[in-house]
Amino acid sequence: MSMLVAWIVYPLVLAALCGGLGLLVDQLTGRRLPGTLVVPVGFAAMVVVGGFTTAFEATAPLTTPALLVLAIVGIGLSWPLRFGRPDNLALLVAVGVFAVFAAPVVFSGSPTFAGYIKLDDTATWLAMTDRVMEHGRSLAGLEPSSYRATLDFNLAGGYPIGVFIPFGAAQKLIGVDLAWVVQPYLSFMAALLALSLWEVCGFLRRRDLRALATFVAAQPALLVGYAFWGGIKEVAAAALVALAAAVAPLVVRPGAEPRDVVPLALVAAAIVSVLSPGGALWIAPLLLALLVLAWQRFGAPGALLRAALFAVLLAVLTLPVLTTGIVPPTSKPLVGSDGEGNLLGPLDPLQVLGVWPAGDFRVDPSGTIVTAVLVGLSILAALYGLWVLWRRRAVAPLLYATALATCVVIVLFGSPWAAGKALATASPVALSLAILGAVAMLRLDRFTGWALVVVIAGGVMWSNVLAYGGAHLAPYEQLRELERIGDRFEDQGPALMTEYNPYGARHFLRELEGEGVSELRERLVPLRSGGQVEKGFAADTDELEPSGLFDFRTLVLRRSPVRSRPPAPYRLSWRGDYYEVWQRPEGEDSPPLGPQLPLGGVYEPAAVPDCRRVRAMGESLSMTGNKEARLLAARHAPVYDATEGSFEVPPGRYTAWLEGSVRGSVELFVDGEKIGSARHELEQLGGFVELGQVDLGGGRYTAELRFGGADLHPGSGGFPRPETGPLLFAPAGEESGELVAVPADEAERLCGQPWDWIQTTGLSRS
Repeated sequence: MSMLVAWIVYPLVLAALCGGLGLLVDQLTGRRLPGTLVVPVGFAAMVVVGGFTTAFEATAPLTTPALLVLAIVGIGLSWPLRFGRPDNLALLVAVGVFAVFAAPVVFSGSPTFAGYIKLDDTATWLAMTDRVMEHGRSLAGLEPSSYRATLDFNLAGGYPIGVFIPFGAAQKLIGVDLAWVVQPYLSFMAALLALSLWEVCGFLRRRDLRALATFVAAQPALLVGYAFWGGIKEVAAAALVALAAAVAPLVVRPGAEPRDVVPLALVAAAIVSVLSPGGALWIAPLLLALLVLAWQRFGAPGALLRAALFAVLLAVLTLPVLTTGIVPPTSKPLVGSDGEGNLLGPLDPLQVLGVWPAGDFRVDPSGTIVTAVLVGLSILAALYGLWVLWRRRAVAPLLYATALATCVVIVLFGSPWAAGKALATASPVALSLAILGAVAMLRLDRFTGWALVVVIAGGVMWSNVLAYGGAHLAPYEQLRELERIGDRFEDQGPALMTEYNPYGARHFLRELEGEGVSELRERLVPLRSGGQVEKGFAADTDELEPSGLFDFRTLVLRRSPVRSRPPAPYRLSWRGDYYEVWQRPEGEDSPPLGPQLPLGGVYEPAAVPDCRRVRAMGESLSMTGNKEARLLAARHAPVYDATEGSFEVPPGRYTAWLEGSVRGSVELFVDGEKIGSARHELEQLGGFVELGQVDLGGGRYTAELRFGGADLHPGSGGFPRPETGPLLFAPAGEESGELVAVPADEAERLCGQPWDWIQTTGLSRS
C-alpha cells in the first residue's frame, strides 16, 4: 500500500464524494451555500444518508453505491459549477491544516497511523467500520471471535456510527485496508474544520489576516493531540460544530427563506449521528441564540415557522439514531464521576485555549512559567476578541462561541474522560476567540497586536511540534504482516494470538475468527496457574491450559527469542519477519495428549528437568500399556543475556533481540562494531525488537546500545525513553525448536539436558 494512495488518492476520492453531495444539498436549498462550505456540508450529508442505509443489514452494502450515485447527481445538476475557480486562499489554508495533522505519519514514510499503545480505540473503529459498511449493526453469521465480541459490546450497545460512514465509503472505492487510511481521514476532517472556520472568520476584511486566523484556530494543541491519539469523534465533532456556526447565519440573513434551515438541520443531524442524541447539546445554545435572532428579524410567526421546520427535519434525519438513548450503554462507565479511561487524570480546563507545550496532552508542560504566560495572554486575547465580536455584531463567531457553554457544563458535571473530549471539541472555539482578539488588537496598536499574534500562534505551533515528536506511530511492517496472514489463512480458524495486539484480534484476523488471549473473546483460555490473562499482557503457550488452547486450529505467534514452541500437534505453517503461524492438521480437535511439564523461565526458555519427574512421567505412561505412547520433548535455542554489557557465546550466527519499545533510534554495537539499529519500534508488553544479526567466532564479547534523542523524526520525543531490556542474543532462525520423541521406558534419556517442555502423547482418547 503506497503513501500516494493513502495520502493523495483517498483524500481526493473523499473530497469528490463530499463535494458531490454538498452540491446536491446546495441545489435543494436554492444554490445559496458559500463555496467553501460545499464539501463540509457534503460530509454532513454523507453521515446522515449513510445512517439510513446502514440501519438495515439488507441495505448496508448499498451505502457506498448510493453515496456515489448521489454525488454524481449533485455534480451533474450543478454543471457547469457556479463557483468557478475555488477560493485558492481558503483551499491553501485547508491544505496547510491537513498537513499539520498528517505530518507525523507522512514524515515517517509509511502509511501507518498514530496513537499506537496509548489507546486501542482505533482497532475498534476499524472493526466497526468494516462491519457497518456491509451489515449495519447486525452480527448475524459471525462465529465467536474478538471481532464479534468487540462488535457485540459496541454496535449492539448502540454506539453511534455516523463518523464511520464517510471513512468506510471512500475506502470501499479505493480498495485498501481501513488501517492505512484512518490518519488521512482524521486529517481530512481537520481540513473541513478549517473550511468552516474560514466562513466563521468571514467578517475579517483582510484576506491575509483571515487566512492566518483560520490556520491557527484549526489546530489547537488538544485537538491535535486527540487526533494523534486516534480521536476520530473529537475531530469530527469539532468540524461539525464549526460547520453549524458557519451555516447558521444563512437562516437569519436578509432575504432568508424557511428552506434555509435545511443545511443547519442536516449538520445538526450529523452531530447527533456522530455523538449520539446527547450530542445535540453542542448546538443547543447556538439554536437558542439563533431563535432570538430570527424572532428579531422575522417576528414571532417567522421564527416559529423556521423552528418548527428545523425540528421536523432534525427528527426525520435522526430517525436511525433516536432509539439509542441519550448516552449509549457502552459509554456510561466513562460519564460517571470517576471515569478516566486512558487519561492519567483530569485534564486542565485551560487546555481548551489550544496552547499546551507538553508533547502529550495528558501531562503537564515542562516550561510551566512560559506556558503560564502563553495561557494568560491567550485568555486576555480571547476576552478581548469576544468583546470586539459583540461590538461588531459578528453573528457567525458569536454563535460559534456559544459552544463553550456546553463545554463548561460537561467539564463541571461529566467524568474526566467526557470532560477531556469536550475540551478537545471546544478547543478550536476558544483558540479562534484568542487569535481573533489578537488580530483585532492590530487596529489599536500594530506592535502590540502583532506581538500577541506571534505569541499565540507561536505557542500553538510549539505545542504541535512537541506533539509531533511525541507521536506514537503504529509499526506498519508488523501490522502489514498481520494483514497478509489474515488474507493467506482466511477461513482457517479459529485463531489465537498470545500477545496483546487489538489490531490483529479485532481487525486483521477477523476472517480467521481471531481471538486475543487478553482481549475481548468468547472462548476462554485459562492459565495453568488459574484465572485469565489480564488485558494488555501476553502469555506463552505453555502458560495456557491445553484444554483451552486446543480449541484453536491456528496460532498466530509473535517471534521472540524466549517464546516456547507450541505443543504437539501444532506445526509451523508460515514464518515472517514478525510472526509465525502454527496450525494443527484439520480435524484433530482433541489430540490424545497427556500432562505437559513446562520448563525454563521468562528469559531462560529452556531448563534441565528434575529427573525424578521425568521418570515418573515415563512410568505413568508405561502403565497405560500403549506401546505407541511416547514422551515428547521440545528443544529451544539457547539465549545469551548481554544486558550487563558483556556476554559469552559459542561460534555461530546470532540475532540480537531487545525487549521493549524504541521511541527514537537505537544502535547496537558488538566490540565497537555496529551490527544493527531500529527506529520507532513500539511494542506491547513482552514484545521484542530485532536489532540485527552478526557472525561471532565464539568467546566473550561486549555489547553497547546507543539511544538517540529527539530529532526531526516523528515520535522521537515525548516522554523520556521507555524502559528496555534485556538484550538477548539467540542463534539465528532457531527459535522454533524441534521435537524429540522417546519411548516411555527410555524416559531417562531426557535427563540432564535443557528442554522447553516435556509432554506425554499417544494416550487413548477414552
